[in-house]
Amino acid sequence: MQTLKSPVEQSLDRPLTIAGKTFTSRLMTGTGKYRSIEEMQQSIIHSGCQIVTVAVRRAQNKAPGHEGLAEALDWNKIWMLPNTAGCQTADDAIRVARLGRDMAKLLGQEDNNFVKLEVIPDPKYLLPDPIGTLEAAEKLVKEGFAVLPYINADPLLAKRLEDVGCATVMPLASPIGSGQGLKNAANIQIIIENASVPVVVDAGIGTPSEAAQAMEMGADALLINSAIALAQNPPVMAQAMSLAAVAGRMAHLAGRIPVKDYASASSPLSGTISS
Repeated sequence: MQTLKSPVEQSLDRPLTIAGKTFTSRLMTGTGKYRSIEEMQQSIIHSGCQIVTVAVRRAQNKAPGHEGLAEALDWNKIWMLPNTAGCQTADDAIRVARLGRDMAKLLGQEDNNFVKLEVIPDPKYLLPDPIGTLEAAEKLVKEGFAVLPYINADPLLAKRLEDVGCATVMPLASPIGSGQGLKNAANIQIIIENASVPVVVDAGIGTPSEAAQAMEMGADALLINSAIALAQNPPVMAQAMSLAAVAGRMAHLAGRIPVKDYASASSPLSGTISS
């Protein structure tokens, strides 16, 4: 079920453009953690998303939940975002990124050079390695990849990755799959204010209200997987996240009222009846 933009939103907004490719949806989703392929299919349809991440290693190895993935989705309508999940070093991530590009070509996306770069040596908290991520990003950009790096919400690292040519920066809201919400809001706000590339808030969002909040801050897009896949009703949650992304974006474009320390009457005081 595609979430349509309202005439007001269309008149205010510009499309999401990443590495020269334009998308109307600002919600990206994943393919992992679902209870079944059918549930994943319906969730992606209801999300209205146009970009779907695929863990290259799991797809290559036909890990549980990834069997038949190539046939399960319509790759003429969905842009594959191969990711380097499971890579602990820069060299490993570079190798898997190349495999991901080959995989996209096999699915008919000949011009797909996107890669979601993840370098995560930490098995408990799954926090990305900033040094390995920067090293891998520099090399992949030189090889012609459109690199979308997953990072801690570090404004200085985000700027360095932009400077080396990354197509986006993807700061985490909180640890992957934690559902803790926007724990890094202050740093994400700094990243948004200083970035010249799209900022995609990735990881940790648990509810549509948190998704809307991230978009209200000025994020260009969201990547949400666990909060959808592990919901009691994933397709319904997928649509809720889609609506939240649209609502948050519209709120950002509209501009919120200033926060005050005192009340301000909503009705005019002039013309009131006095006793």
